[in-house]
Amino acid sequence: MRMVRVGDRWRVSRAWPVALRPYVHSYAGYWEEAATPFRVRIVPTGRAVVLISLGEPFAQVHRLSEHGPAVRVVGSLIAGLEDGPRIADHPGGQEAIRLELTPLGAYRLFALPMRELTNTVVELTDVLGPRAGELVERMSHARDWAERFDLLDAALLARLGEGPAPAPEVAHAWQLLERSGGTIPVARIAQEIGWSHGYLVRKFTQQIGLTPKMSGRVLRFHRAIGLMARGAVDLSALTATCGFYDQAHLNREFRALAAITPGQIVAGRLTEGAVAL
Repeated sequence: MRMVRVGDRWRVSRAWPVALRPYVHSYAGYWEEAATPFRVRIVPTGRAVVLISLGEPFAQVHRLSEHGPAVRVVGSLIAGLEDGPRIADHPGGQEAIRLELTPLGAYRLFALPMRELTNTVVELTDVLGPRAGELVERMSHARDWAERFDLLDAALLARLGEGPAPAPEVAHAWQLLERSGGTIPVARIAQEIGWSHGYLVRKFTQQIGLTPKMSGRVLRFHRAIGLMARGAVDLSALTATCGFYDQAHLNREFRALAAITPGQIVAGRLTEGAVAL
């Protein structure tokens, strides 16, 4: 068990079971000592998120491109893959467990077409049913974080064991995109897996949630902000490393996918796909 302070919050984590590693990208609990309201900009990461709320939930969550009322979330939530930014407001007093799932892990866990969750935030029980609510209740009354993680591991292993297996061709297509950092052409992916371009797009979007082209854009962007978070701020070198045509292309993608500039990413505090505002 590892515990560290991240800003105003504490983060607790441990290694998850080997059987979960193909499906879970990250896994941690959080809690605040003081109830301080905060707002974050959530940017695309190429992953789905499950947030199990054991304290105060987010007050509202909305996409910057939406002009209607914000989505109010009253408890634990699921967020599908995104192709744009989302703003989340929290009243403070957060205590939660946050999981980042690989797209195919999410497809297996949620057992529904991933395109139904694209750019969407829904209550946990809307997808996983009332048993998920019972699990959250048990976790909230657990003795400590180790017991909470034990309960979660058991539930994930059981659910993933029953979930649909993704098409091997879609899994291979995602691996090609991820390993290339989103730079491999879609035509080359279709040729390698032996599908037509149109069939690849349909099956990939059903099981991943984004098209192959958009997935590549998100992966390039996510690689760039990851390097920036680790101190790589030479934009010329970053442009070449991450496969952007030029710095203007890099700037356009940052605005399109996150409504933020590279400089604002550097100046902000990026933590697991969220920038403090």
